[in-house]
Amino acid sequence: MFVPCLLTDFLLHHAARYPDKIALIHQQHRLTYQDVLRGSLNLMNHLYHQGLRSGDRMVICLENGIEAALLFWAALQAGVIVSLLHPTTATHRLDFVLQDSGARCLCLRDMHGVVQCCFYTEANANNVSLLETRCPGLSGGWSMHYPFIYFHETNADAVLRRKAVLDMDLAAIIYTSGSTGVPRGVMLTQRNMLAAATAIVSYLGLHAEDRIISALPLAFDYGLYQLILPFFVGATIILEKDFVWPYQFLQCMRREQASVLPGVPTLFAILANHIYQTGMVQECIRMVTNTGAALLPQHIKTLRALFPNAEIFSMYGLTECKRCTYLPPHDIDRKPGSVGIAIPNIEIAVIDEESRPLPAGKKGQLVVRGATVMQGYWNNPIATAAVLRSGKWPHEKILYTGDYGYLDEEGYFYFCGRQDETIKRMGEKVSLSQIATTIASFAYVNDIAVIDVPDAVRGSHVVVFIVTKSMQITEKILLKQCHATLPRTHWPDAIYFLSCLPQTANGKHDKVALQKIHEQAIVAMAPSP
Repeated sequence: MFVPCLLTDFLLHHAARYPDKIALIHQQHRLTYQDVLRGSLNLMNHLYHQGLRSGDRMVICLENGIEAALLFWAALQAGVIVSLLHPTTATHRLDFVLQDSGARCLCLRDMHGVVQCCFYTEANANNVSLLETRCPGLSGGWSMHYPFIYFHETNADAVLRRKAVLDMDLAAIIYTSGSTGVPRGVMLTQRNMLAAATAIVSYLGLHAEDRIISALPLAFDYGLYQLILPFFVGATIILEKDFVWPYQFLQCMRREQASVLPGVPTLFAILANHIYQTGMVQECIRMVTNTGAALLPQHIKTLRALFPNAEIFSMYGLTECKRCTYLPPHDIDRKPGSVGIAIPNIEIAVIDEESRPLPAGKKGQLVVRGATVMQGYWNNPIATAAVLRSGKWPHEKILYTGDYGYLDEEGYFYFCGRQDETIKRMGEKVSLSQIATTIASFAYVNDIAVIDVPDAVRGSHVVVFIVTKSMQITEKILLKQCHATLPRTHWPDAIYFLSCLPQTANGKHDKVALQKIHEQAIVAMAPSP
């Protein structure tokens, strides 16, 4: 009987059971399960011969592709702790991650576009020949050792080294920015990630015939799990580099007969525009999954039109515990606004400021207990202590999410906003999420983002950025509806109509870019000296 203990057990199992089945498709490349196993084992051997050992840290700073996928599986098999960053990551952030994690290996493209594996040693402190051009300003100590290569031969020695990895060992440190903007390294063990993947596969009902198409960045934990989940069931991942060309993405979806589409609301909005223009309704998709932001009624209506044969799963989670809840497709109309029930093997509760459970309908902080809860923040015991607190048993920790909402009588969670999204305005608490959700419900709204800007008199200005379905909508019309539906303290101070909202690499609204738009508008309106 197959009893998995590690993430890589599934790769080994399916490589033995379906050696010639296609596991990974990327552009013109098609790798079988046996290809992925052999390629990752030989990469693991190369890393080992360069001195990388179990417990060492490796940073992969690459776009979605064969190289990033094989390096990830190689690291897991070697017991090397992996962190993934987007290739557009700013140098100062990359430098922080390298120093904070104590990474000994960095994989990235050089200025010629070749993937290089670079190694850190104190002896290289003055050698930055590769990185001084690729990443000016990066700390010293790094040198290029060899370009990315993989072969189709393997040996028993590689397999023996893989067996030394335990499920309690760290598998990944996923860096995420907290409310302060300072990156925090979320520590996840093999057991954490195995528990999360097992639960997700269970409630989604993924199976071996599925073909998952994903352009979500591997640096985004939602994107990373799209590389893990297919290997649990012997399915296929169609890994797209990015989402720059939506028409090509749709063509690939149809050509490869993809059956599962993971995404976020901004991605679905872009797809909708292209599908309506081209008539490329995607009947091959049997399942659409969403997280990162709540699905509003108009999003659900659009998804049903675009993917008429698809079940829609709205989900909610944090990097610190991967996934908290999911909304079963049959409940989408019955529970509008909810992000669902706890995933399998997870328990959630809503508590007050004294950590006492609150009854149904009362808003408080969401707490999570279960096998997916992280081990803490790497090198940050103070931040760890703030979110991981004593649980039901002496050995366990409960995750205090900093997210606020309420449970209904059936245990369905309704997300109301993050602790750091509640601002003080005119002496009263104001929820930016409430403002965004209310305006998003207006029939003419396609997309919306809300930020706050410090103000000496009111405490904060509320600034709204909106994409509408009609050019006829004016600021006067929008304000009139806001005044009728929102408390006075929640009324917008400034409104910007945009053709699209700027996004981060993860597909979320880029609030730094939105802040700059507002600042530039203020400067432009200022009287000339």
